[in-house]
Amino acid sequence: MTCRLTRLINRFRRDEAGSVETISFALWMPMVVVILLTALEVGAYSARATMLERAVDLVARDIRLGTGAAPQHDTIKTQICDRAVLVPSCETNLRLEMLQRDPRNWQALPETADCTDASLPVAPVRGFETGQSNELMVLRVCAKVTPIFPITWFSEAIHVDAAGDYSLIAATSFVQEPL
Repeated sequence: MTCRLTRLINRFRRDEAGSVETISFALWMPMVVVILLTALEVGAYSARATMLERAVDLVARDIRLGTGAAPQHDTIKTQICDRAVLVPSCETNLRLEMLQRDPRNWQALPETADCTDASLPVAPVRGFETGQSNELMVLRVCAKVTPIFPITWFSEAIHVDAAGDYSLIAATSFVQEPL
């Protein structure tokens, strides 16, 4: 019995039939895994960005069509986080910026969105105005998200802060309806 097992092991050890396939597998498998993880990261990024954009649009629609007083910062933030379920730690990572703009004398918002940065001290809200009837309001939201697979090509290609998080930015504009 042991003699037969020893012969089988020796024959298996000397057999070179599968060595070429093993080498090609060892060379290609890491690349296939990185491509798969990159596809998952891009999918998660797209799903989170789409969910945040939709949540901001729905909340802006509620504000626009609302008949009561305009909701305040914390209420709007909670409503967005309730609808953007794929954004992790939404309540702590979400920053709102809502400003009134004159459509006839347009002043663009600052190029960089107001985002949280875990590596920096907490900063106050950049600007938040609730607006009056018939005023054009611009709402910009930024959420910081940690990549699922930070070693992938996608995670290296997008801009990350010092804490390793990337920004999801959604913006919308609406006119405050008269009461």
